[in-house]
Amino acid sequence: MDNEFAADLITLVDDEGNEHSFEILDVIENDDGMFYALYPVFENAEDEINSDGEYYIFEVIEEDGEQQLAEVEDDDLLDKLAEIFESRFEDLYEDEEQPED
Repeated sequence: MDNEFAADLITLVDDEGNEHSFEILDVIENDDGMFYALYPVFENAEDEINSDGEYYIFEVIEEDGEQQLAEVEDDDLLDKLAEIFESRFEDLYEDEEQPED
């Protein structure tokens, strides 16, 4: 079976050891570093329906020779990244919504 359209998922472990699953919406790499836009994966449909649709931006950092994801601490950088991701999301979804001739 071809999983070409399956979601790319990642599981993160927080400081308390709790696992959280996310869908990788997009990844960008620029002069500021590498960043992931992640959307939470919900265990049941009702939670997803009640979600505000918020996504999270994480930065790839290297710690002890391993790549890890960390919260972006710089608010200005976070705003800049959000603009970039949202512009890319608009481009992606505009292409998908084009009516067929």
